[in-house]
Amino acid sequence: MEIMVNGTVISEREIARETQYHPPDNFEDARQQAAEALVVRELLLQQARRLVAGNGDEKEETLIAGLISQEVKTPEADEETCRRYYQTHCDRFRSPDLIEARHILFAAKPNDPEALAAARTKAQRVIELLQQAPDRFAELASELSACPSSKQGGSLGQLTRGSTVPELETFLFELEPGQLCPVPIRSRYGFHVLQVQQRVQGKTLPFESAQKKIAEYLEERAWRRAVHQYIRLLVGASKITGIELDGCSSPLVQ
Repeated sequence: MEIMVNGTVISEREIARETQYHPPDNFEDARQQAAEALVVRELLLQQARRLVAGNGDEKEETLIAGLISQEVKTPEADEETCRRYYQTHCDRFRSPDLIEARHILFAAKPNDPEALAAARTKAQRVIELLQQAPDRFAELASELSACPSSKQGGSLGQLTRGSTVPELETFLFELEPGQLCPVPIRSRYGFHVLQVQQRVQGKTLPFESAQKKIAEYLEERAWRRAVHQYIRLLVGASKITGIELDGCSSPLVQ
């Protein structure tokens, strides 16, 4: 069954062409999203041709942008609104924790059980040695580590969450400054001996530093909601056959 929007046909060829831009888990979902996007686009174009003044040579994207600009109005986020959001979500406006750490890597491929076992044994022996002589870390890293950081005594520099492999990060943010991890840590690269040297706790940014970003976020969120509501009103006032509109999706508000 073909799709019609106020008498205008959306062909299967158009839907097939649009489907490539909607890659969910299965083809049917992709086709549904593509068809919805085309329906919404056609609704907006029809409304734009009725309401937006022009010389008739405008591109479709220009017409739709003009319609949205003319018909969808949202207020600016004032200081009180921004401050209220800041107070409720102050954890989002915090500088990241910084960790200074060093490691010794005993390399082993993840599909080589013998090499992994040997690397783990070597790492455990180094941990036991460092527990007795902690000042030898840089020396042992320079001598034994398979990582280029060995040239800097194993130093990994300053790290934030997400800046190293998850296997190491799990331990990094649990260890105390100066603490040597008591067990070898396995990663995709082999086994690591890890020590946290320093930790600098992140600080909450002052409201004045965050206000601009908060305002931009709140205004964009309000705009997206307003566009979505406008599209729903167009759908409700139109005759659309051949499709069940689930989410009234729009390429404007993805």
